[in-house]
Amino acid sequence: MELFAVGHGVWPNLLAALLAMLTVLIVHPKLVKIAKLKSIVDNPNARKLNKEPIPVLGGVGVFIGLFIAITAVGLFIDISSLQIPLAVMLIMLYVGVGDDILNMKATTKMLLQIVAVCLLMFVGDYRITSFWGLCGIHALPLWFSYLFTLVSCVGVINAVNLIDGVDGLSSGFGMLAAAVCGACFVYCGDEVYAALCFATVGALLPFFLHNVFGRTSKMFIGDGGSLVLGMLFSVVIVHILGTASIAVEFSSPVAFLLAVFTVPVFDTTRVMLARISKGVSPFHPDKTHLHHAFIEAGFSHADTTLIIVLLDMLVIGSWYLASLFLSQFWQVVVVAVCGLLVVCTPPMLVGYAKRKNPKRFERHRDERKRNHERRRGFYFVCSKFIDTL
Repeated sequence: MELFAVGHGVWPNLLAALLAMLTVLIVHPKLVKIAKLKSIVDNPNARKLNKEPIPVLGGVGVFIGLFIAITAVGLFIDISSLQIPLAVMLIMLYVGVGDDILNMKATTKMLLQIVAVCLLMFVGDYRITSFWGLCGIHALPLWFSYLFTLVSCVGVINAVNLIDGVDGLSSGFGMLAAAVCGACFVYCGDEVYAALCFATVGALLPFFLHNVFGRTSKMFIGDGGSLVLGMLFSVVIVHILGTASIAVEFSSPVAFLLAVFTVPVFDTTRVMLARISKGVSPFHPDKTHLHHAFIEAGFSHADTTLIIVLLDMLVIGSWYLASLFLSQFWQVVVVAVCGLLVVCTPPMLVGYAKRKNPKRFERHRDERKRNHERRRGFYFVCSKFIDTL
């Protein structure tokens, strides 16, 4: 499949991306000021990686940019099909910001996520209708379709939320996933969802730069932003698997989606299974995610984000090569093996190195930190420029 073919919908996509980008650039400084004024910040503790309080309203800016961009694109194309998706994304923004400020109970957050997904299914008629021939399974029974959609969407929402642990990771991964899915929608002629994806890229790019390089303008995307991204990608996944004209363009839509969302899906599954095996709640916070392994090994936040995004791209590339030669089932097997290797190997290597030769591990870790310190001048110049945006 020619993933990067350009259709007649290029102008709405470009408009959506530019408007979202400009909007976030305008509202970001104001949100930073409000967050600091009202103490809406993420305070450091033993589990978190930040060393000082950081504003956490980034998700509000991303959603505003996304909403304004899609509304403007509505002047040129019919976006009525996005009414329910935008509504449930707004619910997720409310839940996430509320959690950032009030620290909601996990059960309350989960219940509200279920309510939002139910609205998506029963009001918007969004559901996964078929496995498109994977293991001989085509159309799903109605009851199973609703149940599988509910479990999948809630799982994706929480998986995206849980990878938000280092600067730029949520937004960096979000840009990658949105760009790949947006290119596929362009190829399939779906102007509305292509515009939604490219608006997401545009909204995340300036936030990513402030998040990674900013100093006075630094802000976290927070639960508000990560839950919005989780819901957005849930909508994208359901739209692909629930729309025949799009799904048939892939030799295996299931394998494609597993490849794109490898890091959040496989890493969250690994971490939760490990917690359960230890007899603790799968939602019990700890430092066992993929990004924690790279940080523990001495990599900077920026390096960690870059490595993880590149690993996700590697799995996408592996799927594409497999799709040229293999059946649906074996494409899924290839993606699953690559995904497990990507999320399991780094933590295992870090743990092994620490046990095998602690002094050597510490020496290599300290050397990586010193290399990061040597780049401080570069980051300082970047931060001076980004803080002025």
